[in-house]
Amino acid sequence: MVIETPQPFQLLIADDSRGFREILRELLEPRLLVCIHEVESGEKAVEYSQEYHIDIVLLDMHMHVMTGLEAMKLLKDLNANRPCILITSDANDALRRDAEKADAYSVLSKPVHRQELCTTVSNALEHAYNDPGLGVSA
Repeated sequence: MVIETPQPFQLLIADDSRGFREILRELLEPRLLVCIHEVESGEKAVEYSQEYHIDIVLLDMHMHVMTGLEAMKLLKDLNANRPCILITSDANDALRRDAEKADAYSVLSKPVHRQELCTTVSNALEHAYNDPGLGVSA
């Protein structure tokens, strides 16, 4: 699936593991027209989103100081329309309910699979920005 737009969407990855940020970049870059930004914490994700235009955020659940869920709540306060996707190794019903209450677009389980990640990001962008010129192709 490839998203075709005149301008790339701005995607922010917030994860305290540099290696996992690199994996997400490798999974997304060849498949989606996105400009990827990276930060290593929830606090930096909030700060970065205040300084730069970000269309969508991928957040690790377990980061130092601020969890992905806590960061997502602040990010949604800044821009309620911006989709946030939580990625975690311990997805359970309670976390999914909490994420839904915080208006997460989705909760993905680690290890994340390329097709699921790309489809989720594509669908989130289409849903959030409802761009009639947004073409999604296989």
